[in-house]
Amino acid sequence: MIVFADSPNDPNFIRQMELLPPLYAQFAARDVVLITDTDPANPSPLRHKLRPRGFSLVMMDKDWKSPIRRPSPRAAREVLNTIDKMPIARTEALERNPAGR
Repeated sequence: MIVFADSPNDPNFIRQMELLPPLYAQFAARDVVLITDTDPANPSPLRHKLRPRGFSLVMMDKDWKSPIRRPSPRAAREVLNTIDKMPIARTEALERNPAGR
């Protein structure tokens, strides 16, 4: 998951970062990596690849494909639901719990 903004003082960035800490344990259980990028003056390779405009919450599979973009902050439940609906997350959940088929 990547959170982009044009500044660390962007209100949307601040709000999103306030919403995420309760999810850190659940992120760890799902192997989610959180990346923030708030410096468009020195564009990172991810910023070059994804080309965000202003605030953007981007969620991607482990294969770095199929980005899901959100232009505004998202609540914890929505973030987890989006992650859990990704094909690779479903496959991993079934591998951990084969009885769930």
